[in-house]
Amino acid sequence: MHIYDQLLQFPLFQGMSRSELLQLAGNTKFGFQKQPPRKTIIHEGETCKQLLFLISGELEFQRQSDDYAYMVSEQVHAPWLVQPEVLFGAQPQYLYTVNTLTEAHFIVLSKDEVMRLLEDFLIFRLNLFNLLSTLSQRRAHLPWRRAPQNLRERIVRFLLDHCTYPAGQKIFHILMRNLAQEVGDSRLDVSRELNAMQSEGLLQLARGRIIVPSLEHLFM
Repeated sequence: MHIYDQLLQFPLFQGMSRSELLQLAGNTKFGFQKQPPRKTIIHEGETCKQLLFLISGELEFQRQSDDYAYMVSEQVHAPWLVQPEVLFGAQPQYLYTVNTLTEAHFIVLSKDEVMRLLEDFLIFRLNLFNLLSTLSQRRAHLPWRRAPQNLRERIVRFLLDHCTYPAGQKIFHILMRNLAQEVGDSRLDVSRELNAMQSEGLLQLARGRIIVPSLEHLFM
């Protein structure tokens, strides 16, 4: 696959003509990485100095709560742009630890190259603005949603609010007492509700873990 075909998989390059993509591909210093399975490639809190475009393979995102009481693991697959929202801003640090699940291939753009593309290509500039604006608008809406009406809805809200992408498999490393504290209910009631959800095939319970095979099924 030519590099311009690979780039067209990502929203930042959508809308560009073939001639623009050829010009971009010919004048831009792209990096290429191949990472083996089960390798940590980003640590939460590291400074973000580049954009990573996953063009093949699968990744795992992990993030811990500030008090280290729980952690969430998510799986994503190519094509995927890794945390573009942290390249700029007052705190340009990665929000998640990123591990490879399979062999992974990336196209890499340094921050300097991104700045040059923003200056040279209007469509690239608009696409990045649209991407960041969409993320901002979605997060601004979160406090204004209808309040959960029962314990199950509070559990689902907690799970959903702690995910980057509202679909696919998620693993919540959390003790029952900590989840009960987060949703404002008793440990016994939370346990009963989770077991009911497990019997309906919505999730799986393991020691210290809640495995959600498909997050979207929780609110369908």
